[in-house]
Amino acid sequence: MTPTADLPDLTTFDGVLFDLDGVLTPTAEVHMRAWKTMFDELFAAWKIEPAYTDRDYFEYVDGKKRYDGVASLLRSRDVEVPWGDPSDDPSEDTVCGVGNRKNVVFSEILRREGIAPYPGSVALLDVLQEAGVPIAVVSSSKNAVEVLDAAGIRDRFPVVMDGVVAERDHLSSKPAPDVFAEAARMLGVDPARSVAVEDALSGVKSAVAAGYAVVVGVDRGVGAEDLASAGATVVVDDLAAFVD
Repeated sequence: MTPTADLPDLTTFDGVLFDLDGVLTPTAEVHMRAWKTMFDELFAAWKIEPAYTDRDYFEYVDGKKRYDGVASLLRSRDVEVPWGDPSDDPSEDTVCGVGNRKNVVFSEILRREGIAPYPGSVALLDVLQEAGVPIAVVSSSKNAVEVLDAAGIRDRFPVVMDGVVAERDHLSSKPAPDVFAEAARMLGVDPARSVAVEDALSGVKSAVAAGYAVVVGVDRGVGAEDLASAGATVVVDDLAAFVD
């Protein structure tokens, strides 16, 4: 972890752009559970080996658009299925159908259990907003607005660059720079004078490729060394480190 004394003052930058799941809200855990539930059932039904693990989530799924994550994970097991269409029923054996199965599980968990933002993240948002620093959300999830609403923080963000926008505008999934570059454009800031905050390896790589001045890695389980190796400028275990 980066010592507190070495952390930059985020209020001095043109903008701060946050990933959502695992950075602002603990929905990464909900996503992990939903992916595991869905893939465990799928692997059993299709007799796929080896079994799905949490490491698979971090290596093939985390931070990517839903269907890209499905394709990447299945490819790791030498399984190829038709891509299909986002409108595919969750019962269909296509990349999109499988991705839609996961989304059904995710939505069920979110409705049943709700979600609350990380207190340290909210504290940092308070500091940035008080200082007048523009902020945005950069998420691969199509559920981003639903999650922000459930967490009670949707009104804080004038810009939400999410999976819906990425699909509409044909933007490549993280780790490509597209979504972080477009989010900066939408917010009206220069990445070279802005900060990206990510907890996923693919997200860190995306922000680095988009030319952000500082990339904050938040270690919620992927590992501080791996985040640094992916290009994170500084690594913390909670955004409260920038406030305390």
